[in-house]
Amino acid sequence: MKKIRVLVAKPGLDGHDRGAKVVARALRDAGMEVIYTGIRQTPEMIVKAAVQESVDVVGLSILSGAHLQIFPSIVKGLKDAGMEPLIIAGGIIPDDDVQPLNKMGVKGVFGPGTHTGDIIKFIEKEVVAK
Repeated sequence: MKKIRVLVAKPGLDGHDRGAKVVARALRDAGMEVIYTGIRQTPEMIVKAAVQESVDVVGLSILSGAHLQIFPSIVKGLKDAGMEPLIIAGGIIPDDDVQPLNKMGVKGVFGPGTHTGDIIKFIEKEVVAK
């Protein structure tokens, strides 16, 4: 069976990546191939990496509160590149912003305290369903 390929990215100026690294390691330990882009990534850098790596999933970790400003560019860039990966997000995202993110194409939003096993199960279920 083909391994699920996941890009984990930190868009924007947010410099804290401990949570993204914890999730990336958990995904890797669950048998997924994980590409971690590092901090301070532009939407263009994230899209380029996703295309180059032919990923199944793009995981966006954000703590800065700029998700409604940054994520639309990433979603559009992926679509323009002909990609339709599963897009998930984590970090500090208010409950009121989950529905707008879902409408733009972010399928899963995971806040602080989410068990990594729940993220793994979500990804496995959604990627298999595609």
